[in-house]
Amino acid sequence: MAAHRARGGTPRAALAELLTGNRRFVSGQPIHGHDVTAAAASASGDQQPYAVLLGCIDSRVPLEAIFDQTFGSICVIRTGGQVLDRAVLGSIEYVVEVLGVPLVMVLGHERCGAVQATVESLRTGRRPGGALAHLVDRIIPAVVEVGLDDPQLQPLATRRHVARTVATLRADPTLRPSIDAARVAVTGALYTLSTGRVTLLDPL
Repeated sequence: MAAHRARGGTPRAALAELLTGNRRFVSGQPIHGHDVTAAAASASGDQQPYAVLLGCIDSRVPLEAIFDQTFGSICVIRTGGQVLDRAVLGSIEYVVEVLGVPLVMVLGHERCGAVQATVESLRTGRRPGGALAHLVDRIIPAVVEVGLDDPQLQPLATRRHVARTVATLRADPTLRPSIDAARVAVTGALYTLSTGRVTLLDPL
C-alpha cells in the first residue's frame, strides 16, 4: 500500500500492510528509509494515512520503524502506557472521521514501565505524585482484574489494559457508527522487545 491511499480503504487491508511491514522489520529487510526525499514527497500532497496507532512512549518502541512505514503512512499517538485520555480520543476521532482512516491499533509492549509503576503503587499503597498518578489510575483496573498475586501479573495486566482500551474506543459514540458500518476497525496488539514482533490480541 502506498503512503497516499485512496479514501475508503478497508480495515483488513490496513492491518495487512502494518503486519507485512512488521515482518520486514523483524527479518532485517525494511524498505522505507526516513530520509528527506520521502519527507518531501509526503509533503507534496494531502495526507492520506491508512492507520492510526496508539502506543507507549517507551524509547524502545518506535512505531514507524517497527512497522516499516514511511512518511504519510500512519498517524502515531504515544502516551505512557498507551493511556487514552480526551486529547488522545479527540485525535483518533479526527483521524477516523476527517481523514477516513480505516484502522485504529492500540499497541502495548512487554516490560512496560507504566504498568510496572501501577503494580508497585498498588503493592506499596503509595500513589505517585504529579500527573503520573493519572497514568497509574487509568491502568489500575487492568491490574486489579488480573490480581496482584498472579505470577504473570505484568504481562497479563499489559494485555488486559490493551483490551480495555480497545473496548473503550469501540464504545465511543463518535467512532461507533463507522465501526458498525465496517468502515473502521479497532484492534489491539503487543510488541515483543526481544524479537521485534507484533502479535495481534484480536485478529480482524
